Amino acid sequence: MNNLSDISVIKSVLQKHGFTFSKALGQNFIINPGICPRIAEEGGARKGVGILEVGTGIGVLTAELAKRADKVVCVELDSRLFPILDETLAEFDNVKIINGDILKVDLHKIISEEFGDMPVAVCANLPYYITSPVIMRLLESRLPIDSVTVMVQKEAARRLCAEVGGKESGAVTVAVNYYANAKTLFDVSRGSFMPSPNVDSAVIRLDLRDEPPIKVSDEEFFFRMVKAAFAQRRKTASNSISSGMNIPKDKVIAALENSGFSPNVRAESLSMQELGTLCENLAEFK
Repeated sequence: MNNLSDISVIKSVLQKHGFTFSKALGQNFIINPGICPRIAEEGGARKGVGILEVGTGIGVLTAELAKRADKVVCVELDSRLFPILDETLAEFDNVKIINGDILKVDLHKIISEEFGDMPVAVCANLPYYITSPVIMRLLESRLPIDSVTVMVQKEAARRLCAEVGGKESGAVTVAVNYYANAKTLFDVSRGSFMPSPNVDSAVIRLDLRDEPPIKVSDEEFFFRMVKAAFAQRRKTASNSISSGMNIPKDKVIAALENSGFSPNVRAESLSMQELGTLCENLAEFK
């Protein structure tokens, strides 16, 4: 179906199927015709590649992905969209829609069964309310994927793509950078959606690393420390880690000093390598 980003076409299709937007699912459909082709191109959709899409909307991005990739498999939670997608994606025989929750389905199984040995990339227009959980699920699962290209809230994009050790850096910044190289591709105005959200968006791409940029002896402990360190941004790392991990403050200060840092250092000023060093010096408290 042509003109899937045309407001009148969207309204007609939705009305025909009696579809109403779900605020609970954070549904905002793309109406800017230039956005989805660009996501598909910069997200790696091309011959010989399989695409895993998270959420379909009415299939605007799905169609652009299907035009370019060998196969597109979409995980969509809202089954009300299925009759609409049967109509809007009728011309494509390389699209499969799976009804499921991206946070619960077996992604390894889906990728293995649907794509085989084909290179796989992920593309999505993510609902704002599940941005971080979805991204971290995709990264932490260590899936056989090359990249994750997603549209997220602009503020979230800044955090996700920030430099570790910069003022925008947070726990999610560290986690993303541990698994991937992150960069912002382009901004998307709020007027590009229907209904229009209250904030602007940005498209980012995470290129997965073959190996993490640092080596830590215990990944789970490292991420516990990072989460605690950034939990109270106005406090020093010693206070945050002490309270968040139930470690005596003097022991945390000793670990900071052994790592070459001031006892008053804040977590956001520490690089990835420095966080790794601190983690190893706190290892006795695992």
